[in-house]
Amino acid sequence: MEPTLLVVQFLNGIQLGTLLFLVASGLTLVFGILDVINLAHGVVYMVGAYAAASTFVRSGSLALAIAIAPVAALLVGLLLDRLVLRFLYDRNHLDQVLATFGVILFVDEAVRAIFGPAALPYPLPPAFEWSLELPGGATYPAWRLVIIVSGLVLAAILFGILHRTRAGMVVRAAATDPGMLAMLGVDIRRLFLVVLGAGSALAGFAGALAGPIVAVQPGMGDSVLILSFVVIVTGGLGSVQGALLGSFLVGLADTLGRSFLTDLLRLLLPPAAANEVGPALASMAIYLVMAIVLLIRPQGLVSLRRAAR
Repeated sequence: MEPTLLVVQFLNGIQLGTLLFLVASGLTLVFGILDVINLAHGVVYMVGAYAAASTFVRSGSLALAIAIAPVAALLVGLLLDRLVLRFLYDRNHLDQVLATFGVILFVDEAVRAIFGPAALPYPLPPAFEWSLELPGGATYPAWRLVIIVSGLVLAAILFGILHRTRAGMVVRAAATDPGMLAMLGVDIRRLFLVVLGAGSALAGFAGALAGPIVAVQPGMGDSVLILSFVVIVTGGLGSVQGALLGSFLVGLADTLGRSFLTDLLRLLLPPAAANEVGPALASMAIYLVMAIVLLIRPQGLVSLRRAAR
């Protein structure tokens, strides 16, 4: 195991973790405030990627593409609330899962009909085609560093809003005990709409950042959605701090597992067996991590003292 390769894969894990946090933070707050399971959140991530890719290819302006993506995602998120989510507030989780899964199928097919089944071109911006040289001779792509820095800055801003402002205090209170907050005169459903819009914008921004390094194609949000739910369960339902910790844990487990697990197994098993078992275990790494966390802390890494629903 080369130290330089370990550093590169560690940075890749952090980069994946920052993207997952941008998607999962809004999703966990939506669940915390109104107890709504929104599987359609991955669709918003996809919309952000498509909006950014389309804008960048037509205008050549990266700034415009990055600016339009969160706006498009926010509008789609609010539209989903207007057409679907508002009718699910008081329904059980099974109804929420089935309805929002139907939204995934509908939007994926709509995107396929509009843009075609092939991946939409989203070239790497020329200004970020260089790589940073790391100690030991390895290099790391500049755009991935942009993703890490952007995600961490937004995480700091989000934590500042949640813990330093009155609006953040209200959001945290709603995630802990929405019933009591409603009794104090706060419109919980309006607050939910604000949080949903902010979460959608963050997911759209994540899609815009991820577009140059992943395939912008129909269904691209599905895998991110699955990872985001693993993050939420691992970090603790309704906790943004838990979402941040869970995102980095899941990102590192997924990246390092796929890169090094087979090599580690070769120390214990014959090469042929390691080559067969390693990739299978690597794809299960994040779920094993989640299982271990829940075995030790059933409430997740960071628990909220939430009132009974």
